[in-house]
Amino acid sequence: MTLLVVGLVYAGYVGVRGLLAVPHSETCVATADGGSAELTPEQTSNAAVITGVAVRRGLPTRAATIAIATAMQESKLRNLRFGDRDSVGLFQQRPSQGWGTEAQILDPVYASGAFFDVLVKVKDYETRPLTEVAQQVQRSAYPTAYARHEAEARALAAGLTGVAPATLSCDLDPPAKPGTTAAIVTALAAHTELTGRAADGAVSVEAAGATAWSVASWAVAHADALGITAVRVADHTWSREDGTWIVTPAHAGVTISVSAA
Repeated sequence: MTLLVVGLVYAGYVGVRGLLAVPHSETCVATADGGSAELTPEQTSNAAVITGVAVRRGLPTRAATIAIATAMQESKLRNLRFGDRDSVGLFQQRPSQGWGTEAQILDPVYASGAFFDVLVKVKDYETRPLTEVAQQVQRSAYPTAYARHEAEARALAAGLTGVAPATLSCDLDPPAKPGTTAAIVTALAAHTELTGRAADGAVSVEAAGATAWSVASWAVAHADALGITAVRVADHTWSREDGTWIVTPAHAGVTISVSAA
């Protein structure tokens, strides 16, 4: 009888423990430029698209910071199909206000470009307070709200533009399905206009310095969506297994790997 009771108690303990166990939460973290941001992979990939458009246009890191902070306030960095009145997308832009068609605005690359088209016309946007500049672009009913996201946006922009190497990483589960090099090459070209060469389950990109780190951070930010398993740049490597950047032998360019089919 005693053994039976003990067995039942243990079984109950195991059952309760299983119910209370917290599932692993996929998370991306950026820590740089005096700020820190913790986001979902979806939010991080959208921040990477915004930054990629800024980089390919030759805009300063400050431009990416302003755009990311704006999208954090407007949509929480999600590509929303709904909003106030006819607002949609990352920046909650409105077709009725001349931002483009709904289909265009729901394309993060287009939406980011539309935001930057207006931003660069704002006088002294690099030096004026972020919330003032964002408000001049957006014309929001809450003009001071953008400031609350500035520290997080700075951290993300610094990592994603490559000016702060190895400061953005993602802790992810194993890929739900294998990624493809073709999908990576296509997305990379669409977001950054850079060319990747696919061979042997990996995509290589010829780049150096901040550009290389920008590409590498872009790849980590898109690892969840594109099934990327490892990214190698300079003397660092990120992998799903480690979930962070570790020091490895020096490497030219950027190599983005996917799992075997």
